[in-house]
Amino acid sequence: NVQLHIVLFSSPPPPVLAQRLLSSNAWTPWEANEFDRNVPRICGVCGDKATGFHFNAMTCEGCKGFFRRSMKRKAMFTCPFNSDCKITKDNRRHCQACRLKRCVDIGMMKEFILTDEEVQRKREMITKRKEEEALKESMKPKLSEEQQRVIDILLEAHRKTYDPTYSDFTQFRVSSSSKRITRSSSVLTHGSSSEDSSDTFNCSLECVENRMFSNMALNEDSDRSPPMDINLSHLSMLPHLADLVSYSIQKVIGFAKMIPGFRDLTAEDQIALLKSSAIEIIMLRSNESFSLEDMAWSCGGNEFKYQIDDVTQAGHNLELLEPLVKFQVSLKKLNLHVEEHVLLMGICILSPDRPGLQDTSLVESLQDRLSEVLQTYILCKHPPPGNRLLYAKMIQKLADLRSLNEEHSKQYRCLSFKPEHSMQLTPLVLEVFGNEIS
Repeated sequence: NVQLHIVLFSSPPPPVLAQRLLSSNAWTPWEANEFDRNVPRICGVCGDKATGFHFNAMTCEGCKGFFRRSMKRKAMFTCPFNSDCKITKDNRRHCQACRLKRCVDIGMMKEFILTDEEVQRKREMITKRKEEEALKESMKPKLSEEQQRVIDILLEAHRKTYDPTYSDFTQFRVSSSSKRITRSSSVLTHGSSSEDSSDTFNCSLECVENRMFSNMALNEDSDRSPPMDINLSHLSMLPHLADLVSYSIQKVIGFAKMIPGFRDLTAEDQIALLKSSAIEIIMLRSNESFSLEDMAWSCGGNEFKYQIDDVTQAGHNLELLEPLVKFQVSLKKLNLHVEEHVLLMGICILSPDRPGLQDTSLVESLQDRLSEVLQTYILCKHPPPGNRLLYAKMIQKLADLRSLNEEHSKQYRCLSFKPEHSMQLTPLVLEVFGNEIS
């Protein structure tokens, strides 16, 4: 019998960096691109499931180890048959000579085998890298339990005061041009479907609501619609938008009451904060219903879809509406998480520079607390690239809201100065924004 000896006579070329980088389990970029990760990879030696490129060829773990051992021992194997055995997963142990020959045929190279010293250095590098990654991970900012509790409270407050179905909008007065103005007392007293109605809108409110919104618990006589012979054709949306704003103010009150620390303020300071921030929070809240596709606020279908023209029919002009739409677009493009949205609303309400505030230091400390939570949340939870300068951009939105607030106040004063327009506003709107004819 002729015995076949497989002996590797060629001396290995000097090791190079590229060869070392292609050592066990390492893939080159071109190798990774040539194979679809979803396609099963097969060992080129025995047909078993491959685990990657080993020593320059796609193989299983078994053939990888066999080739490494054979090269290190400088083994010489003899085929007991015809030196053309077909190697399979089941018989790969039967003929080491043909198995090794197959390894060489598919391109496995002994130059890619690391020495024991190189293996040790590689293991040390892997261990060091893992330790560095663990240290880096441990140094990342994390939300504390207290910060997470604050976020959870604000999320719950928003859930209780924001109805994404907008079902209550059906109770608002309709456009006066339709000659079907209906009473909205059900919206302002007993008709709210939100979960906080029993807490926020009943007649046993704490002193802050009693002092600030003395007309909140309205009877039917105080909330009658104006006579039908009043000509408001040029402000046909005023009754409906007045009810919408009045409804929204109630929701802002309910949200503010649940902000951690808000109830610790004096009644006067709570009143000052709510009066000065109400319209800004309404503008922030409305961003949830604003659509970039048609630049409109869609509140539960086409029936309550508000375009710019609709708001002009409520007495506001483009000096307010153009920057308002610009604000809505830029805010929408920030793609804020709901957590960031509710924190921004809380920060907006707790502004220490509001007029009429007495304990500005306490308000500032409460706002700083929410600001710190927001910055930590962005670092921990908002992935790049959206988180780049996100906090600064959000704070800029508060400055934009101040400008919008000033313009709204100016236009509101012009609107409420006329008795025929002021009569269309609800007592709650008149009390929050002021009654120029009182």
